[in-house]
Amino acid sequence: MATFGLIFVGLTYVFSALSRLLTSLGPDQEKVHVHKTDWEILPQTNGLLEAKVHKQIMFGPTCFQIRRADGVPSVLEDHYFGSKIKFIEEGMILEKWNATDSKLLPDFDICLYDPDSDALTALTNIKCFDWHLSERKEKELHFKWFDGTQGGEVNVAI
Repeated sequence: MATFGLIFVGLTYVFSALSRLLTSLGPDQEKVHVHKTDWEILPQTNGLLEAKVHKQIMFGPTCFQIRRADGVPSVLEDHYFGSKIKFIEEGMILEKWNATDSKLLPDFDICLYDPDSDALTALTNIKCFDWHLSERKEKELHFKWFDGTQGGEVNVAI
């Protein structure tokens, strides 16, 4: 048994040395520098808002920083948002992340952003990634969600 271990360690050392030798003979590769993305205008906002990737959760969603493109300070700059944006007459429905640590996700506030008054109003808290606005009645929004095992519905007055 000890002989097998010595042979295994010896072969591993030989292959490691061979790999280092072949790597040093190859052409020098340029170092790749990873840059965070730049600010990009959000579609359907008429150039009002722009977003930049803040964090990509491995095998999961991405959260963004959002700001006004016209340079006016905004309440949006204090929070991180998901990629779901729904436009309604009163403004935009946004998915505000309460945490960016993957262990604490999902924990989102569904918010209504009024660009005219720069107000962000929390409508409800949803603890799953799969949610959508299913119905809208006069001054009421109806959200549905499903977390993989159970679903639910939330009615919110605006």
